[in-house]
Amino acid sequence: MDIITIIIGIVGIAAGFAIAKIIEKSNISNLIKNAKKEAASILKDANLEAENIKKDKILQAKERFIELKSEHEQVILARDKKVAEVEKRVRDKESQVSNELSKAKKVNDDFEAKTAEYNNKIEVLDKKQAEVDRLHKSQLQQLEVISGLSAEEAKEQLVEGLKAEAKTKAMSHIQETIEEAKLTAQQEAKKVIINTIQRVGTEEAVENCVSVFNIESDDVKGRIIGREGRNIRALESATGVEIIVDDTPEAIILSCFDPVRREIARLSLHKLVTDGRIHPARIEEVVAKTTKQIDDEIIEVGKRTVIDLGIHGLHPELIKVVGRMKYRSSYGQNLLQHSREVSKLCGIMAAELGLNVKLAKRAGLLHDIGKVPDTESDLPHALLGMQWAEKYGEKEEVCNAIGAHHDEIEMKSLLSPIIQVCDAISGARPGARRQVLDSYIQRLKDLEDVAYGFSGVKNAYAIQAGRELRVIVESEKVSDDNAANLSFEISQKIQTEMTYPGQVKVTVIRETRAVNIAK
Repeated sequence: MDIITIIIGIVGIAAGFAIAKIIEKSNISNLIKNAKKEAASILKDANLEAENIKKDKILQAKERFIELKSEHEQVILARDKKVAEVEKRVRDKESQVSNELSKAKKVNDDFEAKTAEYNNKIEVLDKKQAEVDRLHKSQLQQLEVISGLSAEEAKEQLVEGLKAEAKTKAMSHIQETIEEAKLTAQQEAKKVIINTIQRVGTEEAVENCVSVFNIESDDVKGRIIGREGRNIRALESATGVEIIVDDTPEAIILSCFDPVRREIARLSLHKLVTDGRIHPARIEEVVAKTTKQIDDEIIEVGKRTVIDLGIHGLHPELIKVVGRMKYRSSYGQNLLQHSREVSKLCGIMAAELGLNVKLAKRAGLLHDIGKVPDTESDLPHALLGMQWAEKYGEKEEVCNAIGAHHDEIEMKSLLSPIIQVCDAISGARPGARRQVLDSYIQRLKDLEDVAYGFSGVKNAYAIQAGRELRVIVESEKVSDDNAANLSFEISQKIQTEMTYPGQVKVTVIRETRAVNIAK
């Protein structure tokens, strides 16, 4: 049974295998048929697409050919047009050249005709010239026989006569010209000066020696005076200004010949009253700050002045000197106002005369800088100003104009007399200056200088219009006994060396302080 079963299984397997082979062969045959059909379909589609592409390409090629042909025809037409234009221009040039040649031939024929005519005229003129020379020679010979002089001798006599006559006429003409020039020069000079004066309008310069400080109420006066007058004494000692507190309502008078001190005192009072804290230590602090503020303001005034006048490149030290002019006066005339006025006058006059306007204005502004020195000098202010200008690199013309405006040195340029004239114009105006005020201020300065001549003197202030000299000494160098002796010596020196009206009270102040700091 087992063997039969095995045989049957083997036969079944063989039969299945055979059937599988038959089925697989049938499937493969179907696949091949389908693949052939698909390939035939694809090939057919490809042929159709190829035909379509071929037709499109042929159509595009034909269109491109038509375009190129059209462009080529346009190029050929443009080239033909250009050739035609060139040919036309050539024909025109040929025609023009032909006309020019015709004209040139005609001109040449005319020139040859005129040349022949000119040669004929030259021959005629040569003959006439020879005849004239012969006649002139014959006349000269007859004149020599008649006058008894040769031609050279007659010529010399004629020349000498003409020389003498010409010389006389020339001298007469020169004299008339000189007289006319003098008259015209004077007239023109007067005209320039008058025009210059008319074109500058300024106010009268009046410098006072007192300032009025306005306050809101009389209660502030008591605070300014302080307990037993300590505040007002501290303020006077710090500023050197006499403070007058009288019955004038809502006003305090500040008196001092030095405008800088007076301005420092006025600004310090304003700050103290505004702040409300008024005591000696605060007063000294405010006065120190105000002094620094005035120094800054001096520089600012100098810069503003040179900008207003259009002056450039001025040394910073000279700008500071210009600013200090605001607080100086000359015979009662504010020095900065005077210098600005002279600068403008010089610029106008230089413009009228055709000179350098900028240099003239520069010299006019700086001409009185010698009047504002930090220390006293034996030199006149013009020469001192010239030295400063040379020191700070000003041009030679400007330096000479500064030094020569009062004839201390020789004038070397036209700028110098202009500065001198404009200085006189500004100072000689009615009301411009007051001689008495200047001498008064000088006397007060001399009074303070006498006190500074003694050792141990820290500050010296002339107050009450010069009737009192207040001297502040250093407590370390001057004792109480020496203070009394110093007061006597100063009063004796003032009495012997100075001339003054009335009496001068000499007050020596010696103050000691004990200061400690709690840490």
